[in-house]
Amino acid sequence: MAVIAGVELAEIGLPDFGLPAVEPSVPAATYQARLTAAASAAAEAGLDALLVYADREHFANLSYLTGYDPRFEEALLILVPGRAPVLLVGNEGVAYAAVVPAGIDVIRYQSFSLVSQPRSDSKLLGELLAGAGLGTGAGAGPGAVQTVGIAGWKYFGPAEGERASGWMEVPAYLVDEVRALGCEPVNASAIFIQPGRGLRLVNDVDQIACFEFAATHGSESMRRLLLGVRPGLTEHEAFALYRPIGLPFSYHPLVLSGERTELGLASSSGRVLRRGDPMSAGLGYWGSNIARGGFLAGSAADLPAAAAGYVDRLVAPYFACACEWYETIGIGVTGGELFDLVRRRLGDPFFGVHLNPGHFIHLDEWPSSPVSPGSAVALRSGMTLQLDIIPATGTAYHTTNIEDGVALADEAMRAELAARYPDLWQRVGRRRAFLADTLGIRLKPEVLPLSNLAGYLPPYWLAPNLAMRRA
Repeated sequence: MAVIAGVELAEIGLPDFGLPAVEPSVPAATYQARLTAAASAAAEAGLDALLVYADREHFANLSYLTGYDPRFEEALLILVPGRAPVLLVGNEGVAYAAVVPAGIDVIRYQSFSLVSQPRSDSKLLGELLAGAGLGTGAGAGPGAVQTVGIAGWKYFGPAEGERASGWMEVPAYLVDEVRALGCEPVNASAIFIQPGRGLRLVNDVDQIACFEFAATHGSESMRRLLLGVRPGLTEHEAFALYRPIGLPFSYHPLVLSGERTELGLASSSGRVLRRGDPMSAGLGYWGSNIARGGFLAGSAADLPAAAAGYVDRLVAPYFACACEWYETIGIGVTGGELFDLVRRRLGDPFFGVHLNPGHFIHLDEWPSSPVSPGSAVALRSGMTLQLDIIPATGTAYHTTNIEDGVALADEAMRAELAARYPDLWQRVGRRRAFLADTLGIRLKPEVLPLSNLAGYLPPYWLAPNLAMRRA
């Protein structure tokens, strides 16, 4: 292949950086500090209390504060100044609530349970809210709560309508009960996820170690897929190559082929893979996402005729952009700068890049993004971000993809990571060396690749040792 946009396809081979043997965890003291920080942020926002709602899909704020995520049901954390935090859980959440650190009162609220389960052994929601300190009724005491922030999983702004800032994305019954207590509910999700100020967007060393554990195992799953996929397998059989290890997923993992790749987020099926198929694959554990797109081909000769020139036309300029993204990101860089470089390189409508080309990553795969036109949000130490530049050509060229996460860590945080997690630090060092010495991507000192596949882009999945690099 000729050199296009300063990059080339070359025989490289998939490196083996190893796997972590011990899973990190977040200490109980950290959860206590997070609860304190959330209460302080609520007070600074003029709130008299903070409710954090969660369900199976929208768990991240609650899990960040308590370590608890609803497995089948709903849950609600109630933070009122001067009172112990209260966590309401459903029937099947009571036993699991043992993961919650000391100091949080766990109460069974059976209406959070599945339909037709017992309801007779818990108080009404309004009574529980009042007992926790909300409202003006009995049990609220002096200094009754009036303005109650409710955090779900997103917030809204003027671009979405005149009244959008007042929209609530939690169940109507919860909002109704808060109002019935004489309180004014307001959307408080920005406390956790607003770019530039959200509590969840700056991580400590233990949280980054948890994310690296997830990304390492997720990238090894993707590596197994790339090495083992072949024509004749069904999508289900190809998915089985992931061999997931039981960590919770941050989204529905997938392996899609042929015409089914146009569905984007569909689950794998019994479709049989054929040589020349476009392919999409993605797997994300909490704190990570590993995704790749390409063709089930051994060379350009296997491509559909309409996709001739796939590497030169799409993959090479895309990879050149990803290289610059990797080398640009760092502490103090603004989201607007990252957006501008992607627009400059891939702004042609052919590439179809329409989502934010990079975003924060946390327990949920996309809490929010600082990468947008004119964004002045400066990246900070402790942030974890996803390289998420996704072409949607809408043509036979399909797409190409190199999604992995990085952490930003200043000198003090790097020293702490090296001291407390030496195996992690060695893996990060080997990844950085591979990116620089083999792929030609030279990261700033503060950029820590979390995935064992960082920078590795094989366009032909039947030749996984052929990958892109700087020429």
